[in-house]
Amino acid sequence: MKSVAFIPVRGGSKSIPGKNIKLFNGHPLVYWTALAAQKCQHITDIVIATDDSEIAETIEKFGFSKLSVYHRSAQNANDTASTESVILEYLSQAKSNPRDPFVLIQATNPMLMEADLNRGFELFNQQPHGSVISCATFKRFIWNRNGTAANYDFKNRPRRQDFEGILLENGAFYINSVENILTHKNRLSEPIQICEMGENTSFEIDEPEDWLILEKIHKKHFSNTETQL
Repeated sequence: MKSVAFIPVRGGSKSIPGKNIKLFNGHPLVYWTALAAQKCQHITDIVIATDDSEIAETIEKFGFSKLSVYHRSAQNANDTASTESVILEYLSQAKSNPRDPFVLIQATNPMLMEADLNRGFELFNQQPHGSVISCATFKRFIWNRNGTAANYDFKNRPRRQDFEGILLENGAFYINSVENILTHKNRLSEPIQICEMGENTSFEIDEPEDWLILEKIHKKHFSNTETQL
């Protein structure tokens, strides 16, 4: 069975120019999620889909044995193209086995580790007819715009250590079967299991401020030995 980790990256980032290959703690941003996939025992192939020649050249220097570059079409790399569109483009050409697992990984969450992916696959294997989504445990008090508390009773405010919190979709990864994705044209299909990740994975890099914050958090959790295979 072939298990593909699919990482879509574009060259035209506007908020942070060159974001996907900009150095993040000593390596291009996309290196970190590719490294997690390379280390994951359940993943057989890593496909990084890009429309940018500089990104492709950078990726090929990683030297990861599972990794290859897919040159996505310009049509599915513009500002209005959905992630699903490039997934479906790739699958239409890949001729994958319908039962094969397919993992969408987003480069904007460099906190992803192989242990997270391994746990995700364990959940997926328990219910191969559904899918898995990663979520961060998020211990914040949420309010609605109409002045009502969304996830706690303000009259009985819990201590943080006693507060279960909520689960926030952190965009790190999604696991589904090729067949489900082609049928539903969506990265997810029911039933859906949740792979919980730590609160520090709730950040995604979309703005320059996100970069500065997450780079500091990342340094605390990734030692030099964790940057290598």
